[in-house]
Amino acid sequence: MKAYRLTRPGWDDTFMQVARVISNRSTCLRRKVGAVLVKDKHIIATGYNGAPTGLPHCTQCLREELKVPSGERHEICRAVHAEQNVIIQAALHGRDTKGAEIYVTCFPCVICAKILVNAGIRRVVYEDIYPDDLAMDILKNGGVLVENYSTRQSGCR
Repeated sequence: MKAYRLTRPGWDDTFMQVARVISNRSTCLRRKVGAVLVKDKHIIATGYNGAPTGLPHCTQCLREELKVPSGERHEICRAVHAEQNVIIQAALHGRDTKGAEIYVTCFPCVICAKILVNAGIRRVVYEDIYPDDLAMDILKNGGVLVENYSTRQSGCR
């Protein structure tokens, strides 16, 4: 009888796949981002970017119309970022974030980096590059391990 070897994705692969699926819920017209918050290999919350709960979804993007470069003028966007939403969801459901890991389809902006440090996130695994040197500096100085899922290169510790 022929023996079959079971192959399955590793944890990072699994959680990044979930983040990709969650990004499909995004209502942002500019960029769809998904995030998964994990602690002890268990998903404790998910989030995606879009309008705050109960508010209408965007039908136009003011930042696109004004040709605002990526990473600038966050205050004129109505969307809550995926990283912010995942922390909010954890808080709403009484989940402890200290020591958790986040899998996100795009590197966090500086605002999200500050929130992740304050939430006690120990590791960020991101897929798409979003160049934000200040965000990287905040994560590094906050003791957060940062890994690019696409290249599997570690940094920031």
